[in-house]
Amino acid sequence: MTVESTAARKTRRSAGTKSAASASTTGTKSAASKRTGAAAKKSPGATGGEPELIQLLTPEGERVQDATYDPYIADITSEDLRGLYRDMVLSRRFDAEATSLQRQGELGLWASMLGQEAAQIGSGRATRDDDYVFPTYREHGVAWCRGVDPTNLLGMFRGVNNGGWDPNSNNFHLYTIVIGSQTLHATGYAMGVAKDGADSAVIAYFGDGASSQGDVLEAFNFGAVYNAPVVFFCQNNQWAISEPTERQMRVPLYQRAQGFGFPGVRVDGNDVLASLAVTRWALERARSGEGPTLVEAFTYRMGAHTTSDDPTKYRADEEREAWEAKDPILRLRTYLEAANHADEAFFAELEAESETLGKRVRDAVRAMPDPDSLAIFEHAYADGHALVDEERAQFAAYQASFVDEGGN
Repeated sequence: MTVESTAARKTRRSAGTKSAASASTTGTKSAASKRTGAAAKKSPGATGGEPELIQLLTPEGERVQDATYDPYIADITSEDLRGLYRDMVLSRRFDAEATSLQRQGELGLWASMLGQEAAQIGSGRATRDDDYVFPTYREHGVAWCRGVDPTNLLGMFRGVNNGGWDPNSNNFHLYTIVIGSQTLHATGYAMGVAKDGADSAVIAYFGDGASSQGDVLEAFNFGAVYNAPVVFFCQNNQWAISEPTERQMRVPLYQRAQGFGFPGVRVDGNDVLASLAVTRWALERARSGEGPTLVEAFTYRMGAHTTSDDPTKYRADEEREAWEAKDPILRLRTYLEAANHADEAFFAELEAESETLGKRVRDAVRAMPDPDSLAIFEHAYADGHALVDEERAQFAAYQASFVDEGGN
């Protein structure tokens, strides 16, 4: 498997002041007037007007200037740029291997992040070690940035553990399957951080579909009222399983923050530099006591919602192909090559590293034990139940019927 997808081949900290924050809030004209080139482009497919789209790297791989957010990546070196590219390539390779393993019957389910690498790597690399991250179940790139062994992510999807890592080891919470509930957990944690007087922030990830959940809106309200140091990071991949965003909301998603009294901003989620800069800005606001921010990373889910989903039933191939042309990995590679930030030796070494990672992931999963199929009957009732006992016995007998006389 090559480093890039087929689709790809086809085609600090600064001031952190309230003035920077206000220049970036919803509907602010001053920030727009400072932006030049593609940074002032309007986001496609938006409803309720033409909102700004913060962009520092165009789909063609051209660097554009932004007076508000450039200072937040002023410290980025050539080595850092290569590191961001490496993060995206290796996290995509891991994601592809996990998808293949599910198709081969090694995992029960997998939620791919294909196409969302820039939003995850950019925001993940913006966090500090003492920040706390609350993910959903698709933040494989963020987990990579937080130092979680990618093979630990697979145990839950194989059914052999309930998470696979200690959340406090990396300040990265366990994956949350219940849609949107982690935003409440994040807000409560952030309120505790504020009471403790700690110089850290919290970031909560969720999707566009989850933004319609009551838990998320309640988290917005609590975060605003208590001025909690939390960043709400929404990856708007435009499809809540089979429902497009225009069926969920009448205004651009980031504008919802207005109703709760805190800033919202829309960033090009396929631009790793913009995702990094905007998230740094939002986290710095949180740490300096300015409260929550809603970051909407406008991106696209190029694969299925999960491996149990068939996206061809509800979206057009032309739409997917248009977004494949905006591939975040190809975008950064084009910039690296054009600006002489990387040479062919770097890409060749990364290709080899990608192959090594793929083999490590496959070997690790196949070395995992088979899930205990009878465990589903445990803890169904606190004190046991006769019907559950009967069902367990019936299922055990059914499984035993597949064992031949040789014990196989």
